[in-house]
Amino acid sequence: MAKTEKEYRQDIVDIGRLVFQKGWVAANDGNITIRLDERRILATPTAVCKGMMHVDDLIVVDMQGNKIEGQKERTSEIAMHTTIYGMRPDIRSVVHAHPPVATGFAAAGKPLNLALLPEVIIGLGCVPLAGYGLPGTPELTEPMLPYIPKYDAILMGNHGAVCYGEDVYKAYFKMETLEHFARISLVAELLGGAKPLPRQEVDKLFDSRTRYGVKARAGAQPGCPVVAEDLDQDDQDRFYVTRQELISLVDEALRARGVA
Repeated sequence: MAKTEKEYRQDIVDIGRLVFQKGWVAANDGNITIRLDERRILATPTAVCKGMMHVDDLIVVDMQGNKIEGQKERTSEIAMHTTIYGMRPDIRSVVHAHPPVATGFAAAGKPLNLALLPEVIIGLGCVPLAGYGLPGTPELTEPMLPYIPKYDAILMGNHGAVCYGEDVYKAYFKMETLEHFARISLVAELLGGAKPLPRQEVDKLFDSRTRYGVKARAGAQPGCPVVAEDLDQDDQDRFYVTRQELISLVDEALRARGVA
């Protein structure tokens, strides 16, 4: 049974409170939307803390991002939401936030693409990194365009993350999984390096999605997720020399240039 607009408004307020309590946003950061129908999107406004919203604070925009209802102003990042809805008819809700560890990966230029955890592989496949785009402009969304059709969670370079799903709770849970995965990945790196699963096991996990009722689009793409064999190949392609061999190579290069 479909929810009423009043119920959807309460859902956004509840999710905003959770996002704020988890520390995924600061001050007025982040935005949350629900697609009400083919023409209207219910959205959080700009300049309102996501942990202190009231149902009457929310606004309604059309599919072009123009405000059609509400007292407050629209977020400057509404185009990211309308783009996702336009490219993904299956999506009914979008959550954008700045979860600290995942955003740390984004700021370091590192995608969350290692095949480490079964739950992440089944639910998200992997999480690619879109390049930086200036917030509030079309440049914000442009680097995300290749990833939106294939993935349900994207890191945004030097910015944050966006997740989307069939309803606002599923979008929120994907963000929760994303940040949890980022924390585990960071700990694994601090303990000497993460160890991805082999390709055969990753293929089994993708095949098991139907058994778990998961509808994630992301299948195995080259380099996303990165499996154990990919790292083994990287090791084979590396060239190792001893300290003395390196000194000899440098000396030889300098003599060739007439420096030594």
